[in-house]
Amino acid sequence: MALTGRTALLAAIGALVVGLLLPSWSGILAVEGILLFGILYDLALAAPVRKLLITRTGDTSVRQGDAAEVHLTITNPANRLLRARLRDAWPPSSWQPGTEVAASRHRLTIPAGERRRVTTRLHPTRRGDRTADRITVRSLGPLGLAGRQGSHRVTWTVRVLPPFTSRKHLPSRLARLRELDGRTSLLVRGQGTEFDSLREYIPGDDTRSIDWRATARRGSVAVRTWRPERDRHILIVLDTGRTSAGRVGDAPRLDAAMDAALLLAVLAARAGDRVDLLAYDRRIRASVQGRHANDILPALVNAMAPLEPELIESDAPGLVATILQRAPHRSLVVLLTGLDAAPIEEGLLPVLPQLSRRHEVLIASVADPRIQELAEGRGTLDAVYAAAAAEQARTERLRTAQRLSRHGVTVIDAPPAGIAPALADAYLALKAAGRL
Repeated sequence: MALTGRTALLAAIGALVVGLLLPSWSGILAVEGILLFGILYDLALAAPVRKLLITRTGDTSVRQGDAAEVHLTITNPANRLLRARLRDAWPPSSWQPGTEVAASRHRLTIPAGERRRVTTRLHPTRRGDRTADRITVRSLGPLGLAGRQGSHRVTWTVRVLPPFTSRKHLPSRLARLRELDGRTSLLVRGQGTEFDSLREYIPGDDTRSIDWRATARRGSVAVRTWRPERDRHILIVLDTGRTSAGRVGDAPRLDAAMDAALLLAVLAARAGDRVDLLAYDRRIRASVQGRHANDILPALVNAMAPLEPELIESDAPGLVATILQRAPHRSLVVLLTGLDAAPIEEGLLPVLPQLSRRHEVLIASVADPRIQELAEGRGTLDAVYAAAAAEQARTERLRTAQRLSRHGVTVIDAPPAGIAPALADAYLALKAAGRL
């Protein structure tokens, strides 16, 4: 049995009125008796809740920041009219703050033997799987004084995918990729290039590209043009260990790393390269291998969606061993990790030569823009101390990056808004230089 707020209000008003007009226990009992009769009447005529048939349909995935709709179809098999209030419970992060009550509660009126559909509109604020909890239904009687209440469990999960906000940088990088791909003539030499065609020598061309046999045949100096190779292997590695949990702004570093990985993956797939993903700390957390270019983006966002930083130190030797196993031939290994001095010097640097000897290695790290702001602070004693600490932190990161560079590693250190385009630019630069 469920009593409504109206019941308590009527009981209080009735007792007050009788107390003023008929100050006797008999009058009060008469009013309360009438109220009790109304409650029993509502209970007798309220449609049963347990017999309701409820099914779900709707979205099973949504990008973080977008809205998803999940529909509930409620069938009333009883021979009484259903007057109900329904609450569709989901985890708190399924809605923007302050909107849960309006989005999750519904009023229903369903005649006997009929059905109605209501829609719960979700607006998730975090990545991952959001699973529906109970559906609570309160069936009221004609007077609205009391009713029946019960719960149903109808399972449904909505996977919240990474937002891929760096998608806006894709058109400009694709335009540069088309230049590298031969639509604009480009002369490059080095490992990882394919012969394209011959053309006449222009002052300033690299003399090493002169084709002497073609020059002898044509009677004029001819040079070879080259284009970046296709079907290269790109292995993107997300470090999901302790350093990825550090928050930069409103999100952990891992989220910015994911966004950068998505932009790079789509760009590389458009270039004809094979893209794989590995998420690792002390074990494999996610893996994507052997996907076609058209399937790579859905596969990546689906694999990344449930990832969360683990508050453990990453196992660098295990990570390098796993990379070498996944990429037996020369590849571009893109490691998105932190530049904290201790984990790099004690963990990654001792095993990095094993990786850099066999592969082209690019390390990208998400920098905290707050450090830059603090480093520029002046005016008060506290601001000066904060600026000194921030400058020391920047110096340590720069020193760590320089130590990595001595092993032939390309290092990128950029804030969340800049890490994705910087990583894409580094990939294009490696292609242009013939290092892929």
